Amino acid sequence: QVQLVESGGGLVQPGGSLRLSCAASASIFNINTMGWYRQAPGKQREFIARITSGGSTNYADSVKGRFTISRDNAKNTVYLQMTSLKPEDTAVYYCAADRGPLLPPSSQYWGQGTQVTVSS
Repeated sequence: QVQLVESGGGLVQPGGSLRLSCAASASIFNINTMGWYRQAPGKQREFIARITSGGSTNYADSVKGRFTISRDNAKNTVYLQMTSLKPEDTAVYYCAADRGPLLPPSSQYWGQGTQVTVSS
């Protein structure tokens, strides 16, 4: 069974940092792109960042300069380093993976989500 397992969410004060991790099970092969979406209460799921197997990255404008995505291909693991967190970053963060380069909302593999809450 294919699995993406996220970790690293939690409660952080505004201005703080968190690092999310997403490990893909060994049964996922030939994945090109991994990345993150998030969904806040009452809002649609939105794209945050993606990284291809070759290391090419893309970010949503809302997180550019604050979030950094990285990847360990040997471990099939993707990371999201989040800094300068704001209350509006509060959401459930979902890991996604796909064989194509774009990581669309219809991506093939999804994790269960991890809650990130930014509050004082």
